[in-house]
Amino acid sequence: MSGSDSEGGVPLIEAQFDVDASSKKRKREADTDASKDSKKAAKKAKQKQKKKQKAKEISEDDLDQELGVNHSFERMDGQLLADYVNARTRLYWKDLSSVELEDRSISARTVHDCTSWTGPRTTDKLSAFLKKQASTLQPTPSKPPGAPHTLVVTASGIRAADVCRSLKSGLPKEGVKHSEVAKLFAKHLKLADQVKHLKQKKIDIGVGTPDRLTALLEDGALSTKNLKRVVVDVSYIDQKKRGILDMKELHEALIKLLQRKELVGEDKQGGDGLFLFY
Repeated sequence: MSGSDSEGGVPLIEAQFDVDASSKKRKREADTDASKDSKKAAKKAKQKQKKKQKAKEISEDDLDQELGVNHSFERMDGQLLADYVNARTRLYWKDLSSVELEDRSISARTVHDCTSWTGPRTTDKLSAFLKKQASTLQPTPSKPPGAPHTLVVTASGIRAADVCRSLKSGLPKEGVKHSEVAKLFAKHLKLADQVKHLKQKKIDIGVGTPDRLTALLEDGALSTKNLKRVVVDVSYIDQKKRGILDMKELHEALIKLLQRKELVGEDKQGGDGLFLFY
């Protein structure tokens, strides 16, 4: 007994600790934290799902197998096209970090808005499309050689050959005379022969696949001195309803081409309005 007890004073009383109240408080805090984490996880999952949906927003009704055309791209302006292409990139490379994905993305600034073209995006209308978008398709100077004003990027050599034939017959009908159209794809055409041709001859339009065009740029045979536009043959679909963005290897090759320093600069700040998606 303490001295205060013996002297009739107030006994010392130890402070009472309400265990139940403390537990309830901790539980409320834990529940609040769990709720926040749950909401964050749900929001993240929703955003991820939204990104996936963006990459798959092509309607089956837009895939016109008879014409061989995906009509959905007719309604996409520059921003929507860039968003769609970048969504496909995220879909194909889920294991990449956000920084790596950003490095593979294309800027809406580089995509020309072609929604003013209301005609069908079929092969036979490509010449008219080019004429409308470019206003004029004047022949390039004789020097330097191998320096076209237009590049057309297709999904395959067979498709590129069809596009070449269409341009050669269609451009004169649009009043574009004596336009030199070069075949720049791998099917039955050796890289060495194309390099030799480009280093000796002038061309106005080059039609090819992403890998071959990249190889010719790396060689230096294909010059961008006169380049005004790069047309991506995005609306065309094959018998399996696949376009140039629907196959991972092709998509990757296309992105590598569109990000070449010759097109958008070392810092990727150039190439404003250079890409036309047909």
